[in-house]
Amino acid sequence: MYAVKDINLWKDGEKKIQWAKQHMPVLGLIRERFKEEKPFKGITIGMALHLEAKTAVLAETLMEGGAKIAITGCNPLSTQDDVAAACAKKGMHVYAWRGETVEEYYENLNKVLDHKPDIVIDDGCDLIFLLHTKRTELLDNIMGGCEETTTGIIRLKAMEREGALKFPVMDVNDAYTKHLFDNRYGTGQSALDGILRSTNLLIAGKTVVVAGYGWCGRGVAMRAKGLGAEVVITEVNPIRALEARMDGFRVMKMEKAAEIGDIFITTTGCKDVIRKEHILKMKDGAILSNAGHFDNEINKKELSEMAKSVKEVRKCITEYDLGDKKIYLLGEGRLVNLACADGHPCEVMDMSFANQALSAEYILKNHEKLEPRVYRIPYEQDLMIASLKLNAMGIEIDELTEEQKRYLEDWKEGT
Repeated sequence: MYAVKDINLWKDGEKKIQWAKQHMPVLGLIRERFKEEKPFKGITIGMALHLEAKTAVLAETLMEGGAKIAITGCNPLSTQDDVAAACAKKGMHVYAWRGETVEEYYENLNKVLDHKPDIVIDDGCDLIFLLHTKRTELLDNIMGGCEETTTGIIRLKAMEREGALKFPVMDVNDAYTKHLFDNRYGTGQSALDGILRSTNLLIAGKTVVVAGYGWCGRGVAMRAKGLGAEVVITEVNPIRALEARMDGFRVMKMEKAAEIGDIFITTTGCKDVIRKEHILKMKDGAILSNAGHFDNEINKKELSEMAKSVKEVRKCITEYDLGDKKIYLLGEGRLVNLACADGHPCEVMDMSFANQALSAEYILKNHEKLEPRVYRIPYEQDLMIASLKLNAMGIEIDELTEEQKRYLEDWKEGT
């Protein structure tokens, strides 16, 4: 069972998957073990992730472990139709295509849930939210879930605080081998990649305004600086704002940054970061983009209401003519790295999806003793993934001697 744009695209999708697989060695080692042990035999895994090549490698890894896979996208513009076709050709139940309406998006989430999953893997918490609101009849069947991104973890922790969460969820986002690498190096490179592909403009010499200095913002700022931009950071957290200044970036309010920015990139996970009062102060030709999960960081409603005309001037670029100036929005305000490019690099997603695969196995083995709350990834899992990644890169590191181990555990030795 599947619903994709064109099943005949599968050969192109398979090429992308094979390329990604070659550059995801850690997940490859896990796949070989899963293939032998079949830990997910008889288990259905429902997935809502950005349906592109690296995600397909994760889904195939779980399938090799014996799982039945039902998968959809977690964003209307991030599905790659050829990859979706290739996944369907492999025997996965796929319900996704690029350019879904909001109604179609939720219909596809429901189609995944129609398979009555035992474990869910989510990105943004829409699948888990649906289980807790419209599909509560399925809750008793759920062993637990895994959440990929900051936005989803924010929602899940709010559910936990209110006592609304009904099953355990692994916080994959906050694994060290996820947020330190995926959010920083992955988003840093892929967000700029999306901007460069869609605009074909020079970054050097421009003023790039990065909203938010969390791990994603840090990565974007670092890469923009490396490309020769003057980088301005806007923040609401004084500690992060101070860190940004100490890292050499200008820090100011958005209302001031709006006057000088050439390119704006939101990375906050919060809504209405760029609003009407900011847009009114922007210069002619300002480019707006978002690297957060949902398309509400830039207030598109206010932008549309201000415009005298709206038109697509290039693939992934919408021009809003305000009369006295023109403002350009990339990827409809959705994730610029996926709406306008191919998402995070394979080598980064290798670690993130290794965490997803192992976290799903952890849920499988431990769900009976886990409470309905959000759980951090075991530190030992992080260490193992980092070690496997270093080995794949041909890097060796030192080990503590027995004497050093004793020293670090002894409180008596001093000056």
